[in-house]
Amino acid sequence: MIVKNLGNTDFNRILESFLLAFQNYFVTVPTNGDYYKERWKVAKVDFNFSYGMFDGEKLVGFVIHAIDHRDGKLTAFNTGTGVIPDYRGQKIVQSIYEYAFTDLKRIGITNCALEVITKNERAIRSYKGIGFKTYRTYKCFNGIIDPENIETLTLKEVELEKVDWANLPNQHFYSWDHQKESILRSNYRFFHVLIETSPESFFIIQPNTGYLVQFDLLNEGKEAWNRLFSGIRQISNTIKVNNVDERLTGKLEQLSAIGLVNTIDQYAMRMEI
Repeated sequence: MIVKNLGNTDFNRILESFLLAFQNYFVTVPTNGDYYKERWKVAKVDFNFSYGMFDGEKLVGFVIHAIDHRDGKLTAFNTGTGVIPDYRGQKIVQSIYEYAFTDLKRIGITNCALEVITKNERAIRSYKGIGFKTYRTYKCFNGIIDPENIETLTLKEVELEKVDWANLPNQHFYSWDHQKESILRSNYRFFHVLIETSPESFFIIQPNTGYLVQFDLLNEGKEAWNRLFSGIRQISNTIKVNNVDERLTGKLEQLSAIGLVNTIDQYAMRMEI
């Protein structure tokens, strides 16, 4: 078996291996190819610096990397790692990373990062063995928004390119897919919740799916959180929220208070190379 980059590998072959590796996973993964094309484009996946283990022509394991400057570092973010069932237990992920680190250093990558479900103990042991260390814990939620008092509010949509990102709170708490750099490559929509004519809060959402990528208060006030969730409910009453940093205890309390369920937790891990 040999490791090589995925730059010349057909997308459908990658997808086939990906879906096989994620059968019977902790969460149900989408199976639509267009979903992954969009998701990986937004994340800035580069298949020239993503890697697979091949047994002849068969792709039996992979590490898919997004490459971008984040927090001042050129970073390789692992958006998906897997090994198909018949090839597990052969340290394939470790072998792929050994090959990848040499290649990534060549283009100036200094930081590697990933996210892993906290219940995935086998993967966590593997990543720690490679040299990754946990530095954050995220919580994921979904459900139907049920604010205490539903209000009809004025929403103002802002084009993503015109958002004043520097003055949005807690930007350093968001995970890779929810950071400005990813959002600007997406079809998400940004809304202010207005009180009279002044923005009190904001949220960024995919209206068709209810996927909520950012939300927060701009001005504290009585019932401000309730108004924010009432505003979100006007776009979608069923929402999914991934990767809320566990240090944001106030935000987590608000998500539980409106009836959302904490479905899974994830660790963020990283290592310098």
